[in-house]
Amino acid sequence: MLDVVISSLVPVMLLIAIGCAVGRWQWVSPGGAQELSRLAFSVFGPALLFRTMCHVDPHTLVLQPLAVYLLSAMGLYWAMWWCWGRNLAAAMWAMATMFSNTVALGIPLVGYVYGPPGLVVLFTLISVHSLVLVTMITVHLEWQRAQTPQTQSGLASPAALWPTLTLALRQSIFHPVPLPILLGLAFTQTGWSIPEALDRPLQWLGAAFGPMALLLVGINLAQVWRSSASANDKPQPWRKPMELTLLKNLVFPICVGAVGSAMGLQGLPWAVMVLAAALPVGANVFLVSQRYELEREAITLGMSISTLAGMLSLPVVMVLLQHWG
Repeated sequence: MLDVVISSLVPVMLLIAIGCAVGRWQWVSPGGAQELSRLAFSVFGPALLFRTMCHVDPHTLVLQPLAVYLLSAMGLYWAMWWCWGRNLAAAMWAMATMFSNTVALGIPLVGYVYGPPGLVVLFTLISVHSLVLVTMITVHLEWQRAQTPQTQSGLASPAALWPTLTLALRQSIFHPVPLPILLGLAFTQTGWSIPEALDRPLQWLGAAFGPMALLLVGINLAQVWRSSASANDKPQPWRKPMELTLLKNLVFPICVGAVGSAMGLQGLPWAVMVLAAALPVGANVFLVSQRYELEREAITLGMSISTLAGMLSLPVVMVLLQHWG
């Protein structure tokens, strides 16, 4: 059991460590890392997502684990927003407690551990993950901003709610992650098969995504550490990032696992959902914090700590899943 966990995690940790070394030695500049990230998530990732979902029958998809995951995420979000002060900053931290790195870290990890069947379950989650959760959070943040005087919030004047909601929905659908998943599912309805001349390049591109994404996780971690080291004159707010790491890496997967067990879930779909919940904080949290100018430095620090702690907490979660799955 432990051998399976170790053999699955060692490639992931090794590639992240190589990425950290590359970033530490500055073999890739910050601008270069952004270009590589754009390439990975605009070319390699969509090829993997589309090709995998082209071989899936939509009628075989199990939606109950997805509902468990989303309901658990929403429940944790509102509970933490209430506990942390019911304001804009609390909403930002609450988002971080339940928004996982399902793409850059989740896809290669689930692929190594559970193979193509696990990826199908994960892609089903990814297809609605951002659409449902980011839209909910965007509406909530805009509503909160509208209720907060500008002089107290320090933010720009609130945007109109409906245009913001429409933009969030459009960006969630026409995005290089959910769009190829939806297109792949639509392609299966035609009854056609992908021609060999097209399938082979898609396979090559998709195979490059996992290693590239993990290297980029390490490179970005090294860049965050270097930026933090150059700002030694500023005290780092450690308490909230540590609380975030505990909630995201351990409490959230416990919630998903407990709710799923209570509803009678078991097997591969349940295990993938719990593992997805145990992943570190996702990049969308950073993007939202930048967009709303909320807790930017502390959120970045929390994402880094969550990712590092994930190298210890993920093996624990995976051992438990092997025992109870």
